[in-house]
Amino acid sequence: MFTKSIPNMFTLGNLFLGMVGIMLAFDNKLSLAAIMIIIAMLCDGLDGRMARALNAQSEFGKELDSLSDVISFGVAPALIMYVTSFHGMPHALIWTVTAIFPICGALRLARFNVQSGIPGYFIGLPIPAAGGVLATLSLFHKEISAPYMIIAMLILSYLMVSSVRYPNFKKVGLPKKAVMYAPIVIIAAVAVAVIFPDQISKLIFVPLVLYAAYGLKQNVEKLTRRRRHDQSADQKVYNDHS
Repeated sequence: MFTKSIPNMFTLGNLFLGMVGIMLAFDNKLSLAAIMIIIAMLCDGLDGRMARALNAQSEFGKELDSLSDVISFGVAPALIMYVTSFHGMPHALIWTVTAIFPICGALRLARFNVQSGIPGYFIGLPIPAAGGVLATLSLFHKEISAPYMIIAMLILSYLMVSSVRYPNFKKVGLPKKAVMYAPIVIIAAVAVAVIFPDQISKLIFVPLVLYAAYGLKQNVEKLTRRRRHDQSADQKVYNDHS
């Protein structure tokens, strides 16, 4: 029974870190707030792998994971961005943009839970990646003005509900023997992150934003191919009638 509960403990750890991230943001400890979201991503990546390694997958765990993800990677990053970057902007605008992000994240998770996916791919940007990008992007609020932050937030929201394919790494499994070392990995990650919050957060921002940009690039290429196909079809119709 205890073995079956281990993955859920990591899921609850993910949720706990998301809540801590929100509280740290309101205490103006921005780097630590972003770090909490990054470590929550680690917990989120481990819970599924541990469930598969221990043969402890369940519908309860799946639903708990989705509910936790909405908080840790939807609500928390949106509020961190709200606190850090949206000063002096019209309230109606920033309230709307801040709300749109977790709404799109919730839609993304609901679709994931009910639709069959494509092996090896996610449909739409996964909410942990979107939340990680947003949380670490907020650390650049002194270099990037609020309008650009709003645009970035809306793009991430769109990518979550889009039909863009993102590669997943679920095939990278976790050996059963490695389960006992997972808590040590989490503790070590927390220790390093607390000691070097700014450096770690901004370092992790790079691969996350590249992953998100990959999907944006794929979407642009898809639209370009569709436009060329439509133009070719129109040209064919024109030639047939000329």
